[in-house]
Amino acid sequence: MRQVECEVACVALGVPAGLLNAAKLGDKLTVTGFLAAKSLKSRTPVLHVKEIEFQEGNENGFQT
Repeated sequence: MRQVECEVACVALGVPAGLLNAAKLGDKLTVTGFLAAKSLKSRTPVLHVKEIEFQEGNENGFQT
């Protein structure tokens, strides 16, 4: 399996926002949502977070 990384701005409202606020730097997360353009004039993608799952005890894809 090939690992790919990228940085994308994200927006979260309600419960997902509270969960993101509780996350610490370095926490492993799985987020589910959708990509949309930032605005009509800026086509930069933004991830709109709908669900967040904390990955406890998961190091580089392997359960520890």
